[in-house]
Amino acid sequence: MALYAIESVTGRVPPSHTWVMEFTTELLSTGGNTAGFVVSDAVVEKLGSGRRPKVAATVNGHTWRTSIASMGGRFLLGTSAAVREAAGIAAGQTHTVTVELDSSPRSVEIPADLADAFAAHPAAAAAWEQLSYSNQRRYAEAIASAKSPATRERRIASTIATLSD
Repeated sequence: MALYAIESVTGRVPPSHTWVMEFTTELLSTGGNTAGFVVSDAVVEKLGSGRRPKVAATVNGHTWRTSIASMGGRFLLGTSAAVREAAGIAAGQTHTVTVELDSSPRSVEIPADLADAFAAHPAAAAAWEQLSYSNQRRYAEAIASAKSPATRERRIASTIATLSD
């Protein structure tokens, strides 16, 4: 495991240190279509942002925003099928992983047709604003990944119905 600090100074803000952790580990299949890298307790502790730190993770030159989560008594850095495809990685392979605390605001780009539906359903729009980043992302990605217009429309209708309850 490599550990180094990046020092940054902007304007009058005092220098801050962001820990960047680099370690080599195997990408484990965690059941079904899920996979993740085991992250040691020492890495999570050194990041210093609690037991579920938000990070920018990089593997094979591909960077994504995620959180390190405690699952089954260990810390895991989850990798979705989309991340694995973009990074060109697969379960069972060993990779060097770089993680850095991610303190940037998290926001989800709302698909235009979902935004139009929210304009017609203000209660659903208000409920959307109360959702966590992860839940907003889950809805938005499901809509954006629809392969046909009919599927997309059904997913938007379902989202509006669920958030209007």
